Amino acid sequence: MKTMEIKRALEKELQHEHWTTSFDRDRETFRIEDDRVGKGITVRLGNVKQAFENDSEEALASTVSKIKEGMRLLIERVDLTGKEKQIFPVLRTPDFAEDQNLVKDEHTAETSVFYAVDEGESYSLIDENMLASSGKTAKEVREAAMFNIRSLATDMKQDTVAGNHFYFLRAGDGYEASRILNDQLLESMKDMAKGELAVAVPHHDVLIFADIRNEAGYDVLAQITFQFFSEGHVPLTALPFLYENGELEPIFILAQKKPKSTKKDG
Repeated sequence: MKTMEIKRALEKELQHEHWTTSFDRDRETFRIEDDRVGKGITVRLGNVKQAFENDSEEALASTVSKIKEGMRLLIERVDLTGKEKQIFPVLRTPDFAEDQNLVKDEHTAETSVFYAVDEGESYSLIDENMLASSGKTAKEVREAAMFNIRSLATDMKQDTVAGNHFYFLRAGDGYEASRILNDQLLESMKDMAKGELAVAVPHHDVLIFADIRNEAGYDVLAQITFQFFSEGHVPLTALPFLYENGELEPIFILAQKKPKSTKKDG
């Protein structure tokens, strides 16, 4: 399905008296904005194109549902009082929502940490206005989020390819990638690994660990990570990381060769 066809299908489904839409042909982004709050949502159509090609009806329904829920949350004021146990960290790319005053922390060169209030079927990202109206500080939000992410289940499925062990965490709760912020989980996986431990968050709904025991493991990891990245509704990064000395180090994997690393992120 072509990008313009996706754009037209979304425009047809997103008719609203307070919404305006725009399309950036060069970036292939589709934006919906609510004139009551002057805020909106930008969708990278390239990220959903594969889903539309696989099943256009299902992809359209899913994309429209997520957009409508996101637009609803834009105009609702969320009070953080008494919701400390519902606050979780979420990963996004560093350029996500640059025009909004969301509470944000650096993570790696590929990912940033935002914070959300879980409301069951959806969540609201926390901004400075929510902090002010609730009387909370960014530090309190971070502490609650990190405590809560450590409380989530860490059950994983294991697969072995060419002598290398791969572990996939797909809990279905929307915070799979966020578990990369759980230092205790990373340390336990590091202790268990017999080779080098690699970690990948190709999209928001999966966390991958790899116990790399030979050269072939890097090629397999690159293929797996890219496949998940291309299929995710909220893509993050196709670059995996090595986990060493408590640090995540992005790695560029070259076919049939052990990767060369970039500098560590602080």
